[in-house]
Amino acid sequence: MDLHLNGKRALVTGSTAGIGFATARALAQEGAEVIVNGRSRAGVADAVARLQAVVPDAKVSGVAADLSSATGCEALTATCPDVDVLVNNLGIFDPKPFESIPDLEWFHFFETNVMSGVRLCRHYLPAMKARDWGRIVFISSESGVCPPAEMVHYGMSKAAQISVARGLAETCTGSGVTVNSVLPGPTRTEGVATFFGRLADEQGVSVEQAERDFFAHARPTSLLKRFIEPAEVAALVAYVCSPLASATHGAALRVEGGVVRSMV
Repeated sequence: MDLHLNGKRALVTGSTAGIGFATARALAQEGAEVIVNGRSRAGVADAVARLQAVVPDAKVSGVAADLSSATGCEALTATCPDVDVLVNNLGIFDPKPFESIPDLEWFHFFETNVMSGVRLCRHYLPAMKARDWGRIVFISSESGVCPPAEMVHYGMSKAAQISVARGLAETCTGSGVTVNSVLPGPTRTEGVATFFGRLADEQGVSVEQAERDFFAHARPTSLLKRFIEPAEVAALVAYVCSPLASATHGAALRVEGGVVRSMV
């Protein structure tokens, strides 16, 4: 399917690995000019090289900026002042008992997962409205509607993203700009793979057993009973970013493998 993204300029935050990199690759494969973002210059340069290796004809550039602060967001927008597509993918997670989460960590999660997107939207949205075309996607999570006991602060930030996306969509009524959130389920990113490798070592079991235990006890409602691959999430994100998704607006779109036990 041709998603008609040729000539569109897309910024994907936190895109040196995981869902972000898979999304950047999917958009590049559809002909979009892609800006990769990460915190370190080395990481961004490596991601750009990997992307160009798998999509040789892609127009790819990179911007190193830590978007967990206003200063980092300003540095990115100064380097990349205008885009047609903004994918707010940057996010952090850290399983931790609620009682052990200090105030500063709550604020850090909100700054990173929520305010990074808020600040970038505040910059890019006016020009999208002026052109009467644009796409904004927040990569939220099923944890935004099913807050996990092991990461209450993460669930809070993901619920906030869904709310912000819907609120921004309301400001784009009647325009060619759409704002949506995408809710992945447990996904096999590099960070998740590292975490489960460490967890398996601690428990003295195989990684495969640790994953089976996770779906049996922590996410028993999953219909897939496996981790989602980043490319499976990216396929939906790429469509939502395209002109073909013009009637998909203000939605919270689930790609979570049935974890959320709801029909709506």
